Amino acid sequence: MSHLDNIPSTPGKFKMEKSAYIHRVRWQSSITKLTFWSLIILGSILIFFYRSPSSSPLSSDPSRRSLSTYDWGGPSWEKRVRSSARVRSRNGISVLVTGAAGFVGTHVSVALKRRGDGVLGLDNFNNYYDQSLKRDRQALLERTGVFVVEGDINDSALLKKLFEVVPFTHVMHLAAQAGVRYAMENPSSYVHSNIAGLVSLLEVCKSANPQPAIVWASSSSVYGLNTKVPFSEQDRTDEPASLYAATKKGGEEIAHSYNHIYGLSLTGLRFFTVYGPWGRPDMAYFFFTRDILKGKSIPIFEAADHGTVARDFTYIDDIVKGCLASLDTAEKSTGSGGKKKGPAQLRVFNLGNTSPVPVSDLVSILEKLLKVKAKRNIMKLPRNGDVQFTHANISLAQRELGYKPTTDLPTGLKKFVRWYMNYYSQGKKADA
Repeated sequence: MSHLDNIPSTPGKFKMEKSAYIHRVRWQSSITKLTFWSLIILGSILIFFYRSPSSSPLSSDPSRRSLSTYDWGGPSWEKRVRSSARVRSRNGISVLVTGAAGFVGTHVSVALKRRGDGVLGLDNFNNYYDQSLKRDRQALLERTGVFVVEGDINDSALLKKLFEVVPFTHVMHLAAQAGVRYAMENPSSYVHSNIAGLVSLLEVCKSANPQPAIVWASSSSVYGLNTKVPFSEQDRTDEPASLYAATKKGGEEIAHSYNHIYGLSLTGLRFFTVYGPWGRPDMAYFFFTRDILKGKSIPIFEAADHGTVARDFTYIDDIVKGCLASLDTAEKSTGSGGKKKGPAQLRVFNLGNTSPVPVSDLVSILEKLLKVKAKRNIMKLPRNGDVQFTHANISLAQRELGYKPTTDLPTGLKKFVRWYMNYYSQGKKADA
C-alpha cells in the first residue's frame, strides 16, 4: 500500500497537536484551512513520485526496461525507418516485424527483405536470455538492410508514430515472453508481453488507415492437456498446462474479438518446437549442446511409468516458409477509422513437422554430431507446465498455405551444430 493511502480524504478531520497554543488558535476562514491542507497533500504527492524508486510494481521486473529509456524520433530516425520499410519488388509488401531480434523474427525479417519486401523491425532487447545474441542478430539484420527500432510494443506512442511514418500493409507480430517454465518465476512478464502487448498493438492497428493485415505467433502450447493426437486446429484448447499457454490462448480469443468488432484481418500461427541456427538458449536442443560439450549432465525427462517425452521439432526454415505464406495469403482488413466495414479474415494454423521425436533420440543425434557422449540424468517430468508430447496435424496449412516441411531432425540439428560451433568459436561464451 502506498503511503498516500494514509492521508484522509477529508483533511479537516486531522487532529492538531494538543498544546495550549493550538487550542487557542482558531482558523478564521475555511478557505485558508482548505488551502493549507491542499498544499500539504500536493507536497506529499510530489515527494512520493520524485523520491520513490518506482510507482509501479512492474518496474522491478529485470526482464523489461522502462518505456521512457528508449530513444526514438527525429528526421534521421524517420529516414532510417522509411528506408528500411521501402518496398523494392513489384508486388512486395511493407511489414512491421515485432520481436525482430528474436529467433524466428530474425529469420523471417531476412527472408522478407531478401525477396524485396519492405521490413522494419521492433524489439525491446530484454534480458530473458543472453542479450549479446540478440545484438548479434540485430547486426545480421542491419547487414541485410533491416533497421530494428528499439522499443516496447506497449509503447503506444511509438507504435502510432511508426504507422504515421510508414503505412504498413502487414504486421508480423512475433514479440512475446517465451518459455513455459519461466512463467513460474515471473508471471507478470507474460501478462505484460503476451496479453497487454498484443492489445496495445491491435489498438494501434485498428485505428491505422489503412488497417494492416496481421499474422501473429500463437503456440502449440495451447493444446495443453489435450490427449487426442495429432493436434488439430479444431481440437479443444481450453485446458492450458502453463501460464504461457494460457496467455497464448487468451491472445487467440483477443484476436477473435478485434476481428469481430474492428474488421482486422488476423492469422494465428501455432508453432511446434522451433529449432535451428541463431536459436534460443533456453531451448533443450541448445543447452543440451552446450552442456554436452562442457561435460555436464543433461536432464532427460520421462512421463509416468517411464513414458516417452516427445516433441514435434520443426526446423526454422520450414517455419519461415509458413510465416511468409501466411502473409502472402492474408486478406486485407475491412475496417476504417476504427470501424468495421465488413467481415474480415480470421485464421489459425498449425506449423509443425508432423514427426514427433523422443527427447532421448534428440540427445543421441547430438552425441553423434558432437562426437561426445552425453551424461544423461533421467528425471520425472516436473509439474511446471511441460507436456508429455506434441504432434501437429498440418493438413489445413498444407491446403490453405501450401505449407510442406522438408527438414528432418538429423538434418536440421546438423545445421544448428555447425552454426553453434562456428558462433562460439569466435571468442563468444555460451552461458554457463
